[in-house]
Amino acid sequence: MKFTVQRATILCAIAIFVGLPLMFYALGDAPRRSLLKEAISLATLLAFAAMLGQFFMARSNTWLLSVFQPPQIQKVHKYIAYTAVAVILAHPALIVLPRAFEGGIRPWDALITMVTTFDNLALMAGFFAYLILVVLVVTAFFRKPIIKRLSTHYRGWRYVHGGLAVSFTVLALWHAIALGRHTDIALSVLFLGLAVTGFGMLAKLYWAARPKPHKSIQTEPAS
Repeated sequence: MKFTVQRATILCAIAIFVGLPLMFYALGDAPRRSLLKEAISLATLLAFAAMLGQFFMARSNTWLLSVFQPPQIQKVHKYIAYTAVAVILAHPALIVLPRAFEGGIRPWDALITMVTTFDNLALMAGFFAYLILVVLVVTAFFRKPIIKRLSTHYRGWRYVHGGLAVSFTVLALWHAIALGRHTDIALSVLFLGLAVTGFGMLAKLYWAARPKPHKSIQTEPAS
C-alpha cells in the first residue's frame, strides 16, 4: 500500500512540475523556431520548474514526510538540484549557442553584449539571479564548514540557504516573465503559484523552528 502511495505522489509531482509546463508550452502561441532553440527553451522551463519544486521538499511538507523517509527526500533534492542548476547556469551560453549555426553576430559577441547591457531591468534581474545562484551553489558545496562557523549552526545555515533560494527565485521569476519567450500568462501564473506556495512552506518551516522565548518563573518576595 505504501508503495502505491509513493508512486501516486511521484506521478502527481511529475504531472505538476513537468506535465503542466509541457502542456502550457504546447498550447502557447509563441512561434516555433529551430529544433535546437526549442529544446533549449524546454530544458530551461523544466529546470526552473524543478527549482520551484525544491521548496516543496521542505520539512514543513508533512504529506511528503509521511510517505518518504527524510534521507530519500534529501537524495532526490540533491539530484534534482544538481541537474536543474547545471541547466540554469548554462542558460546564458545556451541562449547564444544557436548563433554558431546562423549568420550574423557570433555567439561570444552576443554573450558579451547581453552581460554588458545595463539599461534593461529585467535583464539585470536575470544577471543578479545568476550571481545569487552561483553563491547558492558554492555555499551548498561548503555547507559543513559554514555550519560550523555560524553561531546558530544548522538553523543559521538553513536561513542562509533559504534566503538565497528565495532571492534567486524572485529575481529569476521577474526575468523569466518579462523576457521569456514562452512564459505567457498561463505559464507565468503557474510559476507564480508554485513559487508563492513554496515560499509559504518555507516560511512555515522557519516559523515553527524559531527559538521559543523562555518563561521567567516569578517567585514571591521573601517576607
